[in-house]
Amino acid sequence: MKLGDLVVRNSYGGDVLFRVEDLRQTTAVLKGTDYRLLADAPIGDLAVVPHPETARATQQVRVKVSATMQRMVQEQLRQQQVQRDNVVQQHGLQRDQGYFEMPGRVLHLDGDGNYMKKSMQLYQQMRVPAHGLHANEAQMAEILQRLLPQVRPDIVVITGHDGVLKHRPKEELYHLSSYKNSQNFVNAVRVARDYEKSRDGLIVVAGACQSHFEALLQAGANFASSPGRILIHALDPVYIAIKSSFTPMRETINLAEVIQGTISGVDGVGGIETLGRHRVGMPKSSKPQSTALL
Repeated sequence: MKLGDLVVRNSYGGDVLFRVEDLRQTTAVLKGTDYRLLADAPIGDLAVVPHPETARATQQVRVKVSATMQRMVQEQLRQQQVQRDNVVQQHGLQRDQGYFEMPGRVLHLDGDGNYMKKSMQLYQQMRVPAHGLHANEAQMAEILQRLLPQVRPDIVVITGHDGVLKHRPKEELYHLSSYKNSQNFVNAVRVARDYEKSRDGLIVVAGACQSHFEALLQAGANFASSPGRILIHALDPVYIAIKSSFTPMRETINLAEVIQGTISGVDGVGGIETLGRHRVGMPKSSKPQSTALL
């Protein structure tokens, strides 16, 4: 076994596919390939997966992801068309009048480089202006202090890997010390909220697998994981950011729709009432825009 190998844990029935990030004598440090989970396991409990596409852990999640992504694209296209119709009606415009839209700008910090690339690809596909950076979870608070005034985002995504530490009694699930990275996420959320105190002025999406949901909301997040302390999919925070980006600024993001639309569902992600960050403007410039034009 070597760094970078794809493995499953025999004791868990091979339910999650991991990549070996570090080897420490008899223990391996693992990062989920589809779920934002950081774990460690005895090397003897691991089985190398030579053909990940045929593994049960991969097939089950990929089918669900594919269906969710297709639905998200279709819903987004439908929502954009509805918004275009509403703009014409609300502002008394004609279809041939020049106007444009400004989706909310995203600043995305990710503790996993592979997930960062996948997230940026999805932002680009959905035409969401986004600035992404791969960063260690422990450094995110410091990095946000520098980047927030530079990027001036409408939405901040703070995510990476997390997990409940082993052998913690149930009554300690509300202690931040029981989590691998929740304290780091909380620190970063506080920096974001110090920068912009209004939860409608800056939308914060924070957390990863099994993260301390309540602590993240208390620190100032609008949306966070994980109410049920379950695994969340790598793209769940991205989905919420995209929905926030395209919800009109005068409308509240539909909580039931956005949470149930994630791959993990209500046990994976929760949040509070929040206004969207999408704006329209006019006249439309003849110069090509970086945001989607109407």
